[in-house]
Amino acid sequence: MSHEGLAASVERMRRRGLGPEAIRVFAYYYDQLEHGAMGTIPESTIEPLGEIQALGEVQVSDEQARGALSQTAVIKLNGGLGTGMGMSGAKSALEVKDGLTFLDIIALQVLDLRERWGVELPLVLMNSFRTSEESLRILDKYPTLRVDGLPLDFIQNAEPKLRPDDLMPVDWPEDPELEWCPPGHGDIFVSLMTSGVLDALLAKGIRFAFLSNSDNLGATCDPDVAAWMVEHDLPFVAEVCERTKSDRKGGHLAVRKSDGRLILRDTAMVADGEESYFRDIARHSTFNANNVWVNLEVLRERMLAHEGVLGLPIIINRKTVDPAQPDSPVVIQLESAMGTAIEVFEGSEAILVPRTRFRPVKTTNDLLVIRSDFFTLDESYHVVAARPGPEPYVDLDSAYRFVPGFEKRFPYGAPSMIECTSLRVIGDPVFGKDVVCVGDVLVDGLRHIHDGAVLGDRPPFGS
Repeated sequence: MSHEGLAASVERMRRRGLGPEAIRVFAYYYDQLEHGAMGTIPESTIEPLGEIQALGEVQVSDEQARGALSQTAVIKLNGGLGTGMGMSGAKSALEVKDGLTFLDIIALQVLDLRERWGVELPLVLMNSFRTSEESLRILDKYPTLRVDGLPLDFIQNAEPKLRPDDLMPVDWPEDPELEWCPPGHGDIFVSLMTSGVLDALLAKGIRFAFLSNSDNLGATCDPDVAAWMVEHDLPFVAEVCERTKSDRKGGHLAVRKSDGRLILRDTAMVADGEESYFRDIARHSTFNANNVWVNLEVLRERMLAHEGVLGLPIIINRKTVDPAQPDSPVVIQLESAMGTAIEVFEGSEAILVPRTRFRPVKTTNDLLVIRSDFFTLDESYHVVAARPGPEPYVDLDSAYRFVPGFEKRFPYGAPSMIECTSLRVIGDPVFGKDVVCVGDVLVDGLRHIHDGAVLGDRPPFGS
């Protein structure tokens, strides 16, 4: 490996206008990569998480909750383009429920919390340059959302994708923007500081921030978690949920044997041959919801002491330079995960939260269930299930994978799924209006599902 690769990458970052802190972080990870870092956490180095505080056992007064919320901001990771669902714009601009986009629901949740608790509760998005304009246009519908002295968004950093053979920045003349990638959502801490938003929040008396993905509709700013964090003077809190078989691929927290620190092991951090340990839901019984709470004063102190380099564990991601072209050249992306910051703040804690706080929409399978009558929006714009029990399992064929194909085949919206336990669709039938799914449903070989059809416990009605 050569220093020429780092020099060339740094020069590109400077030309793009990236700040010295972002460049230092990139150089920190580049050095690790150059010296053979694998970015993995062997099973032999960790112990299971063990018993932790459950949110259901937290008891706080209204005064404590209001006091905590008055010092809290909501920050949403909003740089995703939804390319996995065939989108080219901001994923959060997709309509997900009752004609509302992710961002509409987030804004309405925040406004409801402000009214109920009498607090300012700023909302700030971490956008990419590709999502900022579209996202802010949606938020413009809510003129009271903006808080004096604070922006509604800041832009995440970018870094060059690297060629795996010599670690030089890749060239891709067909679309030069594909030569760049975000540094993972761990970049939120650096971008908060370099954008000036961190100092602006502290100047407003905001000491804590709730960070989560914009596509997780369950990730609301819970006053009880905020008050628990304030009461125990915690620097960092990570939310975890009980793990099921469907969560075997999700990252989990563990305890590092060498120093007893809580750590996050994500999918890309599993050592070769240890996938079975990672998927063992009896041993690692919770998963990381990627909802975190951070003390902004502690964060600022740490960032200043280390010139912007928190030292989060490296994640080495190998992808194609053009995600839409599987045969395009393989590149290395140097990333970090937001949740891994749990290990750099002494005294960090995890809290066990109900599954209702983890409702991500990653695929059109998820989208169908969210849009169906199985879920409703309550008066606080929380997504709630219409009945107890697990949500329906959905497996749509490849024709439905991307949003345009999905919309074409559900022209009247999602079928009723309130009584459905599973839906599997083979082929690409178009669903009529007022279709009802009951129990376990298999649709195979049909071209069209008639209006009013009842599928499942009764014979399918189609053609």
